Amino acid sequence: MDARRVVVTGLGALTPAGNTADEFWSALKQARSGIGPITKFDAFVKSAQGEFLYPTRIAGEVRNFDLLKYVDKKEARRLDPFLQYAMACSVMAVEDADLDTTKVDGDRFGVLIGSGIGGIQTLLSTHDTLREKGPDRVSPFFIPMMIVNMASGLVSMRFGAKGPNSSVITACATGNHAIGDALRLIQRGDADVMIAGGAEAIIIPLTIAGFCAMKAMSTRNGEPTKASRPFDAGRDGFVCGEGGGVLVLEALEHAVRRDARIYGEIVGYGMTGDAHHMTAPDPEGDGAARAMAAALRDARLDASEVGYINAHGTSTPYNDKFET
Repeated sequence: MDARRVVVTGLGALTPAGNTADEFWSALKQARSGIGPITKFDAFVKSAQGEFLYPTRIAGEVRNFDLLKYVDKKEARRLDPFLQYAMACSVMAVEDADLDTTKVDGDRFGVLIGSGIGGIQTLLSTHDTLREKGPDRVSPFFIPMMIVNMASGLVSMRFGAKGPNSSVITACATGNHAIGDALRLIQRGDADVMIAGGAEAIIIPLTIAGFCAMKAMSTRNGEPTKASRPFDAGRDGFVCGEGGGVLVLEALEHAVRRDARIYGEIVGYGMTGDAHHMTAPDPEGDGAARAMAAALRDARLDASEVGYINAHGTSTPYNDKFET
């Protein structure tokens, strides 16, 4: 029996280039970058010798985000920024899908939202509290605010989604894997509707310092909007960003039955691993090639039928070379 067909009916996005999917798309069409000097902490601090301590002082930050449009004040105080972004994107996606969640069978309505790091801001601030004030001052909400799966948990509680509930942690591939796993759940009949995507909030001293230590980020601080330049001969590293992206996925028959607007159908998905190195890709691009081949097989398409490729394009010397 053929797998069920799965379509996209809702979009939610919170990005450095726009706080909604429409704003984000408009920025892309206008080639408007969301990269700028870091403002969320003092990345311009210098050593006693007058040298900048952070070689990279630019990032893609979410700006002018009004969390209270999506949650109340009480809940807002309990949410790590990555949870804030996940919740906001999920609300936007459900609203965009015009999905009345009270009319969806809760047992067949799931959530799968991932994050590469999760609540690292909460982890660090709570560590400061522990060190300075003692263990009895650690918040009882510390663990729930920090763990990655709480994004899916909070969204499921918001919308009464009692079906499959999980999360993914696979670095840069997290959001794609979340959508792909949600696709499979619907295809095999475990759910009719899935909220799926990812969220990240890592513009803090520790993560920027860590990536700087890896010498993986661009140091083109004087040209932030031109710093990330995938596949360009002058590329010198990636730029950290934050935000979230969430889709509403539905079984085709479910979407048609409620007369939903359909953005498109997901027809193929593939995932692989390089099994090569902790940070460097396989020099032959083997893993990426096999993933694409698997997706094409799954979709029953020939490569010649593909009209657009959305590359990883990290703007690092090695990744871009091997990806091509």
